[in-house]
Amino acid sequence: LKLSTQICLASGPMVSRSVLALSLFAPVAAAAAAAVAAEGPCDILGAAGNPCVAAHSTVRALYAKYDGPLYNVSRPDGRWSKIGVREAGGFADVEAHDRFCAAGDCVISYVFDQSPNGNHLGQRHKLVNASKLRIGVRGGQETYAMYFDPGYGYHVDKTKGIATGNEPESIYAVMSGKRYNGRCCFDYGNSETDDTD
Repeated sequence: LKLSTQICLASGPMVSRSVLALSLFAPVAAAAAAAVAAEGPCDILGAAGNPCVAAHSTVRALYAKYDGPLYNVSRPDGRWSKIGVREAGGFADVEAHDRFCAAGDCVISYVFDQSPNGNHLGQRHKLVNASKLRIGVRGGQETYAMYFDPGYGYHVDKTKGIATGNEPESIYAVMSGKRYNGRCCFDYGNSETDDTD
């Protein structure tokens, strides 16, 4: 799958526990990005009574007022840097990314949860190359998406507000479907409560 994590998990009165909304930006998503900063996916879900319980993106803020970090990039020398948005509600600061990852050998080591729940994503399997997939977004701007090959992945074991068992959840996703194989799956959302399998 060729994608970047832009994910919203929501909960509220319209469902018994939570709604998972995953928005994975890819090159085909430029039109959807036009509304950035005016109202983000988590603003829309919150207004509908289903506030995000997790919101991950390497591309943009998922709330119009979000101005914090989106992800960490790490180099082989062990140094790392937080990559945030250019402005509240905006896209990732691609210039900061390019300065720190000039050699093209950084990985995305951490994806911040923009919701207040702190469901940040860390390493589970191999980490994606931070500069492998540069995409165009609104107005000629560019940013980086996440390019997942088999065996790459992120997770968080201790979560807050996430649906469990048979509680309902929904996924909102924007991604490219140009790469696929006959093997297993690309999952986002609830998987298991421990790492025993």
